Amino acid sequence: MTKETRQLNIMLIDELPERSMAMEKLLNNLGHKIVARASAGDDLYKMVNRFLPDIIIIDMDSPDRDTLEQMQSISSDQPRPVVMFTNDDDSQTIHKAVKAGVTAYIVDGLQPKRVMPILETAIARFNEYQMIRDELKKTKNTLEERKLIERAKGIVMKQSNQDEATAHKSMQKIAMSRNMKLVELARSIIAAAELLK
Repeated sequence: MTKETRQLNIMLIDELPERSMAMEKLLNNLGHKIVARASAGDDLYKMVNRFLPDIIIIDMDSPDRDTLEQMQSISSDQPRPVVMFTNDDDSQTIHKAVKAGVTAYIVDGLQPKRVMPILETAIARFNEYQMIRDELKKTKNTLEERKLIERAKGIVMKQSNQDEATAHKSMQKIAMSRNMKLVELARSIIAAAELLK
């Protein structure tokens, strides 16, 4: 393990105990720690929640539907990099795995010298994807907030017979005096207007 490579806490999913032990030995030799060992039938979601691994490694001949469904849940609720070693090179299976949140899908076995570059690439890709996802979420929230503010401003303009600029200033003034965000005030105005319908 190089100085800049930190120890990874890994969750290992494998059906075959011998293969799992070999993978664990390899990862331990690379300076990493297996915090959880599972097989496809286990409640992977619960295990991720309990052990909080930095990365999930799946080693199976072909990913089954249950495993992919669990990966999908993990990916949406508690995302982390997922590396899958498999013998299944079917393009539909690959597509399903990536859609379920698999960061790296490696066909044709495991070569010890390739493991670290694969893990590091998966983590880098995952981090890049998370940044884009977070940015998109932020942009979406900002857009939603703007829509709410515009809607509330329309209500204020209609009820108090003010032009747009004056209505906006009035809302800002009220929000400041109540020590609340403009979007919170907008929600209150919209809720009050809904009640009066």
